[in-house]
Amino acid sequence: MTGRLPRRSDLFALGAAVAAALSLAAVLHARAERRARSAEVEAMAGLARRLGLTDLALFNEARYTRHLSQADRFAPFQDHPVALEHFPSGSVVAPER
Repeated sequence: MTGRLPRRSDLFALGAAVAAALSLAAVLHARAERRARSAEVEAMAGLARRLGLTDLALFNEARYTRHLSQADRFAPFQDHPVALEHFPSGSVVAPER
């Protein structure tokens, strides 16, 4: 037994191979889940059409970030004209043009 340590390039190659294998597994799992749930998603889309629901509520913090298509441009500043944005979702979503 020689006790030789692996080279750093070998460790990097091993890490890259493991990361690639995990990424491929995640993609294959997502594809299989999409196929398995396609009927469920279509049923929910049909329900949304029947009920006349608008868009998906992405954030639950402020009323102007819940339904982006229904907010006006000045909704974040209704409390004060120079009020700072204190909800994290307000800084993630870009304003409409």
